[in-house]
Amino acid sequence: MTALLIIVILLIVVVGVVVWGFSGYNGLIKSRNLVQESWRQIDVELKRRHDLIPNLVETVKGYASHESGTLEAVMKARSQAMSGGDSPAAASQTEGELSQALGRLLAVSEAYPDLKANSNFTALQQELSATEDRIASGRRYYNATVRELNTKVESVPTNFLANMAGISKEPYFEAEPAAQNVPQVNFGQGGGTVAGPGQGGQGYQGQTGQTGSIGGSQSQGQLPGYDANQGLGQNYQPSPIQDQRPEPQPGQARPTDPNAQG
Repeated sequence: MTALLIIVILLIVVVGVVVWGFSGYNGLIKSRNLVQESWRQIDVELKRRHDLIPNLVETVKGYASHESGTLEAVMKARSQAMSGGDSPAAASQTEGELSQALGRLLAVSEAYPDLKANSNFTALQQELSATEDRIASGRRYYNATVRELNTKVESVPTNFLANMAGISKEPYFEAEPAAQNVPQVNFGQGGGTVAGPGQGGQGYQGQTGQTGSIGGSQSQGQLPGYDANQGLGQNYQPSPIQDQRPEPQPGQARPTDPNAQG
């Protein structure tokens, strides 16, 4: 009786280990498939962005042809991104450089009102923005699936199953430090300046040849006594509403205003 009980217990243990092994292995395979599927979704959006860039560059070139340095930098970054490899590790650097070049291009476009008013440029910019949003959303989902898989690969006892199944850690898809530095548009003294990280630049001067001043001296056509920092100031006196109707005699009601409504 005791021997039979021991055999039953051993069988239960063996069955439990086998069930755990199958469950753990299937969980690892599921996590790996989720990582690969989420990366393919990002790859589709990256290719979509690559397809939008040439049309965007051609549209900008029609209004700002002398910005050839910025346009060439975007196309060069696009070529590097397309040939940089399909792995997340390789794409992180090349796509980060492309994002930085695109940021400079869109910042430069702010200096050209005719370009901003172009319907084709507006449509391309909106489509590019929507694509960037989907890439960012896909990156968050991909990194979440990678974190789940890597946790299983590194944790005991599922790491033994991962080693036997040949499943290893997957890299995260993160923006490079260069892509995290947003190009700055400076509207200080001398007009607007578009500069990347650590770059200066001469101020952009509009067609009138004059520069604006925010919170500075009084501009032409400004109300006397107006101060941009202090509101209307002490010299401005609002006109009170005068009641021109005569005072009523004792026992009489005030006459109504013929211009009043209701």
